[in-house]
Amino acid sequence: MTASLDDARLVLAAGTQLLADAIGAAKSLTNSGKNIDDHQVITERVAYAATEAVAAHEVLNELDAWSAEGNSTPMREKTAIAAVGQLMTNLRDRLSLGADDLGIGDDAIESTFSADVRAALRRTTAEALLRELGVEAAATAGRNDWVLDDMHEQVRDQVREFAAAEVMPHAEHIHRTDATIPEAFITKMAELGFFGLSIPEEYGGVEMGNLAMIVTTEELSRASLAAAGSLVTRPEILTKALMGGGTEAQKKYWLPKLASGEVMAGISVTEPDIGSDVSGVKTRATRGTVDGVEGWIIDGPKAWCTFAGRADVLAVLLRTNPDPKSGAKGLSLFVVPKESSREHAFECNQPSGGRIVGKADATPGYRGMHSYTLNFEQWFVPNDHLVGEEGGEGRGFYLQMAGFAAGRLQTGGRACGLAQAALEETAKYVVDRKQFETPISEFQLTQYTLGHMVAQIAGARAITYAAARAFDEDERAASPLAAQAKLLACDVAVSTTQQGQLMHGGWGYAEEYPISRYVVDATVLPIFEGVKPILELKVIGRAILSA
Repeated sequence: MTASLDDARLVLAAGTQLLADAIGAAKSLTNSGKNIDDHQVITERVAYAATEAVAAHEVLNELDAWSAEGNSTPMREKTAIAAVGQLMTNLRDRLSLGADDLGIGDDAIESTFSADVRAALRRTTAEALLRELGVEAAATAGRNDWVLDDMHEQVRDQVREFAAAEVMPHAEHIHRTDATIPEAFITKMAELGFFGLSIPEEYGGVEMGNLAMIVTTEELSRASLAAAGSLVTRPEILTKALMGGGTEAQKKYWLPKLASGEVMAGISVTEPDIGSDVSGVKTRATRGTVDGVEGWIIDGPKAWCTFAGRADVLAVLLRTNPDPKSGAKGLSLFVVPKESSREHAFECNQPSGGRIVGKADATPGYRGMHSYTLNFEQWFVPNDHLVGEEGGEGRGFYLQMAGFAAGRLQTGGRACGLAQAALEETAKYVVDRKQFETPISEFQLTQYTLGHMVAQIAGARAITYAAARAFDEDERAASPLAAQAKLLACDVAVSTTQQGQLMHGGWGYAEEYPISRYVVDATVLPIFEGVKPILELKVIGRAILSA
């Protein structure tokens, strides 16, 4: 029996009910989220299941919107059905494993996923359905034709054209030689307005909203995660901090420069022994005067500062209250100018004796941007480089967290783009590659695997686009949704790139084929802008269980 939308809605309703039971039990177990650390595994399972439920809802919401506009097609409907089926299968299995620890037992599983629901679930994940999606992907080279309105369609077409002409021809060279991103990329992206997509017009931006920014990031990442896809993220994080806490003078000075690409930014939060525990930042800024100018003197190490060499400014989170007990309330955010460098190691010096030393850390992927370990020695910045100036002292943690939420949203878009690249590259390869005198695209397992990739990407894209739209409404309220988009989309990117590599066989391990680059680039996605376990426990889990 062929799967229908009614099947998808039935299994989603069952999954939603099971999730509600699990959340209720987890709230009781964790004292409404206060004792998450005593129940980390259960919290992780519930947080991920909640993410899968949101993604499934958003897949059907997108399909409903397309249908209302006459843009639904049988293949889009089948993709949505398969995406919901996969997500709900994962949700059920995930919560089943924790049923005893949650105290809900088998009864909750069996009452929600009754015989009728299980039959519907099997139809939504049927081999024939996924193989049909795989056959279509092979026939269309996996092309992304996700329905957008006219404005966002134009944005996607423009970025896709730019990425194909300017980025793709250089992506492999940048990766293999560990080269720095060409200046031409930055110049042309600035001319096209890519850096000002979420900056208000009054500050020099084009203010097209977060969905336009995500579509842009997705298409750039499809061409190269490291050489283009992440370029928009750094200024975006600093922009959010300035919009959230900068003075009017700071906004008028810095935002037009960020929007135009005149100033490229790096973000410096992590330290050699401080990662997810951002409130524990130790590198300090102390009040001081240099040549009669009052300001702050920065001392200490920072780590994993992406794009720090090429950047003209660094957004640096620093401890301004020396008392370690002050925690997050003792941190402030600074805009720190520096000389731009295209080298893997650099040193900046001030006439007063201040110094910044940076060295790029060698990584298996995500090359082009380069992540640096830094050391600040007596580096001076005037008072007006403290975001918010006097009123910003002690607010750095909260401004940085708002910036991280934007970064997570961006990372969801980057992950969708990289997953899409893997699908397209694999779809083309399996058509051209023959084994046993037959194109491997005609093998059933190939078709099934491609279809699985298509359905996974649909779920990731739906939740990421939903988060972007929610950000336009209320950024603070949408922060947990952005974290969920990042969580799911990054795992999808890892899964689809690895599936694509296997479909390439031995050539998937050769640098001659882009899929090998996609695999190593994807591995960084669940790590940066909030490592996966922290998102699950401290962001998503806490938001769900404390609500």
